[in-house]
Amino acid sequence: MEKVLVQIFLPLADNSGQRFTGDWYINISRQLNEGFGGVTMYQRAPVSGLWKEEEAHTVKDDLIIYEVMADKIDPGFWAPFKKQLEQQFRQESILIRSYPIQIL
Repeated sequence: MEKVLVQIFLPLADNSGQRFTGDWYINISRQLNEGFGGVTMYQRAPVSGLWKEEEAHTVKDDLIIYEVMADKIDPGFWAPFKKQLEQQFRQESILIRSYPIQIL
């Protein structure tokens, strides 16, 4: 059975180091669970992400990763959801990526 795996990378703190409230993550979990019938969260040991903002400047974020499986990508859901997350978490961009998968 073909599906799409969607991963959402959310920071634990803003750019000044101020941690976000845990309620935000609980609400996102609920929303994804209700919308997709399940959600997986990698939150026990936060994941660290590094990237180059400029040639000589590397940025580090501690992240929680959410995963959901969907039959297909619905831009009508994902575009506004991404915009909402970017505003809520005060980020220029939130990484959301998808992969085609096959359920064995």
